[in-house]
Amino acid sequence: MPRDAAALPAAPVAGHGLALPREAGWWLLLVPAFLLMTVLYLAPILQVLAISVTEPAPGLGNYERLLTHPGLQRVIVTTLRICLVTTILSLLLGYALSYVIALASPRAQRWWLLGVLLPLWISVLVRAFAWVTLLRRQGLVNEGLLGLGLIDRPLPLVWNEFGIVVGMVHYMVPYAVLPMLAAMREIDPRLLAAARGLGASRGTAFRRVFLPLSAPGLVAAGVLVFIVTLGFYITPAILGGGKTLMAAEWIKLQILDLVRWGMGAMLATMLVVTILTLLGIFSRILDLRRVFGGGR
Repeated sequence: MPRDAAALPAAPVAGHGLALPREAGWWLLLVPAFLLMTVLYLAPILQVLAISVTEPAPGLGNYERLLTHPGLQRVIVTTLRICLVTTILSLLLGYALSYVIALASPRAQRWWLLGVLLPLWISVLVRAFAWVTLLRRQGLVNEGLLGLGLIDRPLPLVWNEFGIVVGMVHYMVPYAVLPMLAAMREIDPRLLAAARGLGASRGTAFRRVFLPLSAPGLVAAGVLVFIVTLGFYITPAILGGGKTLMAAEWIKLQILDLVRWGMGAMLATMLVVTILTLLGIFSRILDLRRVFGGGR
């Protein structure tokens, strides 16, 4: 009997004199998926990259605009600021929610998870217009504050950065909860009990035991939320009212309205490069399988 896979005989191909290793069958099964990914993803990305260095003239002129175009720099700064604020708020809300779910009973966890996942089943377009209805000058929030006498005139809660952040945080909290909850479920509750038994207060046990052990899930959620928010389009377009431009809306403006394919393709390429760089750094820092609950 052969001792290893290398000693296994090659599998002959029916009707031919050629022989293939037995492991080749598994790789052949991946060929259709690889070709599909190449056609649907890799080829368009390469085409966008080519447009960014050929329109309107060959060269790196479009990329030089990153350093010289004030409007573009303002869009990039606005995008990063909104994404960072959204990520921080989503992590704060998501961590508290994940902590409650992780320590709840199995039956309560199912109901909590249903509440977390339920917003994902509602269209992002519906949710954006719902927030417009709630936050506009004659909306429920302003009318309620006026009725309570807390304000004497409606607050500008929508068609600005505040409205965009509210809508994006509402969308991203479930995405923050899932990786953090996966990491928290791997924490042995007996560790917290042992810390309490040794005299630590509830806050000390959380700060010295639970928080460090859940840090991989916190980092994973932060990277995931930040990457997803970089490409937001519908929520900023509706809740921003065209007054606050983020990267995706600016790309749409350049390509469809101003017909500046090179400029739009340049920023789209920079978004892809940024996302791939963050994923590369993240994958080297943390074990992805453990973070997302794939094993210890």
